[in-house]
Amino acid sequence: MELDEVIITRAIFDEYSKTFLDYTEVDVALIGGGPANLVAAKYLAEAGAKVAIYEQKLSLGGGMWAGGMMFPRIVVQKEACRILDDFGIRYKEYQPGYYVANSVESVGKLIAGATSAGAEVFNLVSFEDVMIRENDKVTGIVINWGPVTAQRLHVDPLMIRTKLVIDGTGHDAVVCNTILRKIPNAKIGNLGKLGEKPMWSEVGERLAVDATKEIYPGLIVAGMAANAATCSPRMGPVFGGMLLSGEKAAKLALEKLKEL
Repeated sequence: MELDEVIITRAIFDEYSKTFLDYTEVDVALIGGGPANLVAAKYLAEAGAKVAIYEQKLSLGGGMWAGGMMFPRIVVQKEACRILDDFGIRYKEYQPGYYVANSVESVGKLIAGATSAGAEVFNLVSFEDVMIRENDKVTGIVINWGPVTAQRLHVDPLMIRTKLVIDGTGHDAVVCNTILRKIPNAKIGNLGKLGEKPMWSEVGERLAVDATKEIYPGLIVAGMAANAATCSPRMGPVFGGMLLSGEKAAKLALEKLKEL
């Protein structure tokens, strides 16, 4: 078989363009491709929701790749081991209640689990803004190419209509911050301000799940973005809370979709 470079080019452009157009309207747009959103994407897609993950970087997985201080291992508490089982991630007990997994395997299988379930991934695509309608409810997202954002180029974006948005952008809580900055009198959470507290693993892990909620009409927060949106502590390379937060975010989104 002889390869034709133009056919290769056409195949890539044609197939991606069809997918992009098909996903200009989705049920749930997940901003950020970290562990919480990967978990949420799998469970949402398995339930039949049309979901897309938008990640501004080339790779997904957030900070999980590097484990703790570039030692590629993560710790997961017992409550979240069932999610590792769902994704086929191997782990072993270190001490009672503390389980250790390979961070690289974990990310790879989280990505595989989400995409195999039917979630679509748009990497190198940045979130730029939200779309709003009556009562300032979030009804869509505004996106651009990641390199455009990184280089601060003046290139107008495109728009995606969505029923719900999940902010899984980690410490920066980008979607929440955008709403606070651009919608007059908008309030995020009970405190109406953002910013995580210093590390306290026990409390941070618990609050990552407790704080996973619809924090603004049309917007759910998950993972570290939930901590940042509720001024909760960070937790370090303990990822059970992230996984459980993603599971909860999916359940909340599915409940909301039934109402819409």
